[in-house]
Amino acid sequence: MILLPTAVFAAEVTIEHVTSPRILGKADASIKVVELFSMTCPHCANFHNKTFPDVKTRLIDTGMVSFEMQPFPLDQIALRAHALARALPKSKYFPMISMLLKDIDRWARNPDPLSALAQIAKLAGMGKADFDAVMGNRPLLEAIVEMRQNAYKSWSIKSTPSFVVNGKTIISGDLSYEDFAAKINATDA
Repeated sequence: MILLPTAVFAAEVTIEHVTSPRILGKADASIKVVELFSMTCPHCANFHNKTFPDVKTRLIDTGMVSFEMQPFPLDQIALRAHALARALPKSKYFPMISMLLKDIDRWARNPDPLSALAQIAKLAGMGKADFDAVMGNRPLLEAIVEMRQNAYKSWSIKSTPSFVVNGKTIISGDLSYEDFAAKINATDA
């Protein structure tokens, strides 16, 4: 469980904030990876829980890879979870993503997933009124859907997780670290 301090939410959340890149690693890394993922995708959760720790330690933290996470929600609950994470200050985004993907079964498979998300938002310091404002912010939700549509148009993404390497090579699936590293190293970085 991650407790996050109270932050700026709801009324002050802008489309620019929600759609701005969420990147780990050095901007000048020779390999740039964009991950398209859905918050309710069990394959995405498995990648993040099992493979991503090695990707972060061995590729991102060493400066070899810049890793951007982009929302590609496959359903309304995933859209709401992406909205929650992206409404937080950028410094809280990756901890929230980690928490949501680790606990995917607890909230995404819950009979009342929005109430479960509201409880998680509360742990992040987001009160019920702010949570409701984010969940009901149609322009914010539409901006996330537009990000998904742009990824589909640009790269023909059809499944999650999918990874775009250096703007052109598409890698799909819940890969082991070894397979992931081999595939990105095989690109013409």
